[in-house]
Amino acid sequence: MPSTKAYIKAITAGAVLCIGGPALVMWVTPSEEEIFKRYNPDLQKKALAGREQRQKDFDAFVGQLKEASRSDKPIWIAQKEMDAKRSAVEQQARMEEREAFAAETRRRQAEIRASAQ
Repeated sequence: MPSTKAYIKAITAGAVLCIGGPALVMWVTPSEEEIFKRYNPDLQKKALAGREQRQKDFDAFVGQLKEASRSDKPIWIAQKEMDAKRSAVEQQARMEEREAFAAETRRRQAEIRASAQ
């Protein structure tokens, strides 16, 4: 039968692994600021320039997830339905834009024909 000493060793070793491992990872992992400081100046400028757009994209994404999560359906199905609706709206907008362009082209052609006569 194992002695009390063996139990103490096992518990100590487990505590060192369970507490020391994550502590070591936290100590070794650099912060976002340290990583950013290591960038060359061009990358820093690019990162600062694109930060606002990335934040807007992320906020839009989170908003879509919140909207999809209100549904009773699984989120991936609700997301597909939202994407399909968005695609239909975008397709309709493109069709209207093409029709407006075609109407403008016909109007210009009529003006040219009228001025030529």
